[in-house]
Amino acid sequence: MEDKNAHIDELISKLLVQGLDNNERKELDAWMAQSEENRKHAMQRQEIWFSATGKEDEKRYDQAQAFEAFKKRTAAHRQTTKMKNPYWKSACKYAAAIAAIGLISYFSYRIGETNLKQALTEIEVEAPLGSQTRLRLPDSTLVFLNAGSRIVYAQNFGVDKREVRLSGEGYFEVTHNAEKPFMVTSKDLQVRVLGTKFNICDYPEDSKAVVSLIEGKVALDNRIQKETEMILLPNEQMTLNKEERRMKKETKTASDAKKWTTGQLFFDETPLIEVAKTLERSYNTQITFGNESLKECLFCGSFNRTEQNIKDILEALRKTGKIHYTIDNKNITLY
Repeated sequence: MEDKNAHIDELISKLLVQGLDNNERKELDAWMAQSEENRKHAMQRQEIWFSATGKEDEKRYDQAQAFEAFKKRTAAHRQTTKMKNPYWKSACKYAAAIAAIGLISYFSYRIGETNLKQALTEIEVEAPLGSQTRLRLPDSTLVFLNAGSRIVYAQNFGVDKREVRLSGEGYFEVTHNAEKPFMVTSKDLQVRVLGTKFNICDYPEDSKAVVSLIEGKVALDNRIQKETEMILLPNEQMTLNKEERRMKKETKTASDAKKWTTGQLFFDETPLIEVAKTLERSYNTQITFGNESLKECLFCGSFNRTEQNIKDILEALRKTGKIHYTIDNKNITLY
């Protein structure tokens, strides 16, 4: 297993420096697709690759020397640590190795790896249904993507501007840069910040979009219809009702909005229709209602998706005495 992984490490190294030919790329893709463990290994090794190259390498880059540092770092890593945050199931729309450039791409920009710069005009990272992923943008901004979410940003992110497009839910810890405000654009909203921590949830199929501010200050623009720009301060939350097409601000415990980043599913008098959507995305399942009136029932509860499966949550719903369920593979009916 170790010999095979060493060969994979060499493929990753080659990809980051000069690119892979078609056969090598297919080999890496196929290996990544074999298991979640393989995907995590590849993601981790690419992060180690970048961390193993220092500032001197930016000035005079030596592939062989960098790979030797990489091998030493991975060997030390195997002896001293386990995979961090094992519950994060990282997945990318492009071949995993290319998408991982988006996780820590600063180094590739600095050393001028033109083959990578020219390969894509945009980088897209996706968290499929049933998974979550974490990435760090070239400016060191930390981003968590919830299940069924996608983020897209330009290859030259941070050079002239810092802009990303989001579909779904993301939590951002933005690196401060007064000269280059950070912009997040979703289908219905635009969020502008300098340096802050906030959560934005705007799935295209949802009836509302929500922004919760943990730290700092953000300015919000309604993209559905023209409204006066709204400013949020810590522990304030904006809800955009897509049918009414207007933004509304209220005071909320904003830290609750980011609990999903640690695997928690938190419901506070949440309509069951919204609970169902969260469970569908978190566990990659399909939920239907045998009784339409159930959709507006309110539900409170806190669960951990890394420790509890969907049946544990369905049992909690059943114990309310108001809801029953049936399961057929990944199809669930509430009645």
